[in-house]
Amino acid sequence: MSVLFLAASFLLLASFELVAAQGCPRQDPGDWIVIQRRLNADVNFYRGWADYKHGFGDLRCNFWLGNEKIHQLTSHGRYKLRVEFTFNNKSYFAEYSTFKILGEADKYKLQVGGYSGNAGDALTFHNGMAFSTNDRDNDADSIDCAKVYHGAWWYKTCHESNLNGKWGSKKYGEGLNWKAKTTFTATATSSLLKIKALK
Repeated sequence: MSVLFLAASFLLLASFELVAAQGCPRQDPGDWIVIQRRLNADVNFYRGWADYKHGFGDLRCNFWLGNEKIHQLTSHGRYKLRVEFTFNNKSYFAEYSTFKILGEADKYKLQVGGYSGNAGDALTFHNGMAFSTNDRDNDADSIDCAKVYHGAWWYKTCHESNLNGKWGSKKYGEGLNWKAKTTFTATATSSLLKIKALK
């Protein structure tokens, strides 16, 4: 790994250092980089391609880091992903030993695998899929999954997880779904996605 890349990575991560706000947690220790966090309805996640490319929200609380930033990070070296969410006053996690997002030319395609955890696997279904938003229909279904399920995700036909869905919604498939626990008619009450470089 080049000195130039290490320097660039340091600048990128430093510019996205998360600082605690009132009622919001601090950035996780242990070299984890949070790429998504949802704790309440303060930030609207039903957005278009450009917002998901560049990132949006309050880095101290509810946000999406940005597909381009996630791609730049995961395109150098190996990363793992950890998904955490709460549902019915219980905490769940799903960890994936491989995680990578391809570039915009590949529509930020997801590469993920190696599940472990107590949440059940609701992401491997989406492996190999391009990212879709309400203005970019890249899924494999005849319907526009992002519009129908009010979110932005690596939709296939359509989803087993939808953690960028509509906050609090219990309409079928529209909420913060993780199929193995919430099914499609309930919603998680918080979610967090974070990545960590593997040595």
